[in-house]
Amino acid sequence: MTTASTYIFPCDTVNGLTLTQKRAAIAALKTSIKEEMALRRTLKAEAKAEKAEKAEARRVAAIAKAKAKLDKLMAPVGAKATKANKRPSKAVVTKVAANV
Repeated sequence: MTTASTYIFPCDTVNGLTLTQKRAAIAALKTSIKEEMALRRTLKAEAKAEKAEKAEARRVAAIAKAKAKLDKLMAPVGAKATKANKRPSKAVVTKVAANV
């Protein structure tokens, strides 16, 4: 002996539906949920790809900046610095002091 218990749904729109209509509503909700989850997955993947793209751009910019610094350090020095860095030549005597 079983007793039929009727569940009262919190929303009134479901209470007046037949079993077939309720099943159709559930199927439509499942489809809607699947579509929304797929959309969220797509948006999340796009955000992840955009984040990775920005990180790659920052990495490339940092490498370019470091390379520019290195090139600046390795660049040939100016003529004055080269001349100042040379070994001094022997002193040239122009006049000889007279021994008195």
